[in-house]
Order: sequence, then C-alpha cells, then structure tokens
Amino acid sequence: MLLKCYSNLTLEAGTDEAGRGCLAGPVTAAAIILPEDFKNDLLNDSKLLSEKNRDLLKPIIEASALCYSVTHIEPSIVDEINILNASIHAMQESIKKLQPIPNYIIVDGNRFKPVDNIPHSCIIKGDSKYLSIAAASVLAKTYRDEYMNMIHEEFPMYNWKQNKGYPTKEHREAIRKYGTTKYHRMSFRLLPEQLTLELTEAI
Repeated sequence: MLLKCYSNLTLEAGTDEAGRGCLAGPVTAAAIILPEDFKNDLLNDSKLLSEKNRDLLKPIIEASALCYSVTHIEPSIVDEINILNASIHAMQESIKKLQPIPNYIIVDGNRFKPVDNIPHSCIIKGDSKYLSIAAASVLAKTYRDEYMNMIHEEFPMYNWKQNKGYPTKEHREAIRKYGTTKYHRMSFRLLPEQLTLELTEAI
C-alpha cells in the first residue's frame, strides 16, 4: 500500500524521471500534486506495471491531479551536463511549471538540488513507497514512451518503438550497422567495444 504523503503538508509534489539508462532519446521527468483524497489500488512504481496498466493509469492520474507537468531534456543537453544533472534538471523544470506552487517536494532517488528554496526530501525507491512519486513515474514513463514512438517513425531501423532507446542487443546491432543519429547520447558507451576502438585509434 503506497503512502499518501511524507510531510503532512497539503501541497506536496512528487517527482521522478524515466530514461536515465537509455542510449537514445531524452531523459524525461514529471512532477505532480495529488489531492488529499486520491486513491488508486493499481498505481505503483511504473517499472512494476505493464505498459497496458501504465496507459490505463495515465488519463486517470491527469484527471485527478491538482496539477502536473512533464519535461524532456534532449540528448545534446545530457551530453553537455551529464545524465545525473540532466535528470535533476528535468525534475526541477517540471516542478517550476506546477500551479499551485508546492510547499514540499519528494524526490525519487538520493540526489537533488533545491528549487526556489522549497524544502525537499530524497527517498530511495520512493516510486514504490509514495503515491505522488509513483504517479510522476507513470507520467514520465508514458510521455517518454510516446516520444520514442514518434521518433521511431523517423529512424525505424533502431526499433525504438520496442526498446525505447534502452541498450538492447538489437539496438546496439543497429548502431553498429547504421551508425548514430541526432537522438543518440554521444557521451554514453553506445557499443561494448567502443573504448577498445578509441584506444586502438589513438595509438
């Protein structure tokens, strides 16, 4: 059973991100404030839900929320500031777009940077403990999946519709065969032998 809130304050926002470990596509975050009377027995950490159940929950969460927002941070920014900072930045930007402004923030994970002096707490595996973080995880995942489905049409050979940019064997084989795209994160180790190749070329 997920807990309603951490702080006992009425405008507590939960935030989470999706796509941190991907080789391609954005890192996507969502932030949400749920009403105090919100209940849903199906809601859980998005990683523990089927795609069907995530898609089922998305409109329910959106209709129930006091407010929510979603932010995509593009691969070029991920490469520029690194994935940890990009994940935090995506969550910060999502929180900044919330109206009303939250008076407390709970964050999935163990790292965060303050937003406008709003107090916050980082909660390890928060997406399987608190309703608002779980709801944010579902929104982040479903919006990112939609984005990957869209760019799949542009580059179908990578099968992002299926792998969503994660480092599957098929995705890596496609990178080996077709090279990279503007959606790939060039600072990531895209191929297992990449470091060996770079060393060989440098000699």
